[in-house]
Amino acid sequence: MSDLVQQYFDAAVRQLERVRSEEAEGIDRAAELLAGAVAEGRRIFTFGAGHSSLAAQDVVYRAGGLVVINLLNVPGMTGVNVMPAPLGSALERVSGLATATLDLTPAGEGDLLFLISLSGRQVMPVELARHARAKGMRVIGVTSLAYPAATTSNHPSGTFLKDNCDLVLDSKIAVGDGELTAPGAETTFGSVSTVVTSALMQAVVAAAVGKLTERGHTPPLFRSGNVEGGTEWNAKVMADNADRILYAY
Repeated sequence: MSDLVQQYFDAAVRQLERVRSEEAEGIDRAAELLAGAVAEGRRIFTFGAGHSSLAAQDVVYRAGGLVVINLLNVPGMTGVNVMPAPLGSALERVSGLATATLDLTPAGEGDLLFLISLSGRQVMPVELARHARAKGMRVIGVTSLAYPAATTSNHPSGTFLKDNCDLVLDSKIAVGDGELTAPGAETTFGSVSTVVTSALMQAVVAAAVGKLTERGHTPPLFRSGNVEGGTEWNAKVMADNADRILYAY
């Protein structure tokens, strides 16, 4: 194993251990909000732009995941899915796209939105958080609080995602999103933001499932479609929760 490979895994593990320790209270509070939304029949959404969408997608329509979590699929924002690729970055600075998308869903008062943005400084996540809260939704921001301390916001209000949420989970990713350096490389590299943010989201879901079972609720969970009976199980649990699922027809 090369030295850089070892350094990368060490950095990822170190960051995961830090978040597990320092964000334990926040994860528990987020799990309370998620468990409450599930138990109360609320609609639940996740959103992230660009690579932040990977962690948002990771808890939607997957084995072991809660059936009632929906991806807010803003055009051009789901991963790197537009050409040219820099258009995706430009769209994050365009007002109105995400809010119009949210308005075309049944989202309303009491519903829950997980909003993921590493820097939390672009127009889209700030605007979406503010709009969702104006609709009476609860907003959980997943972001790095290192950025507001070192950068300026691109939103006209001058605020960051962290300033417009009911609860914030701090991924603690360093500005620049690179953990490694090497002679001849002119910038940092070796991002762990996707690893850490996905772990944060999965931890919240896991804790929420535990809270639901402790309170006598049966969590609506997917099974793997690659095990016997999984497809049939998933069809039933989706049908049972059809009024809160937006990714099926």
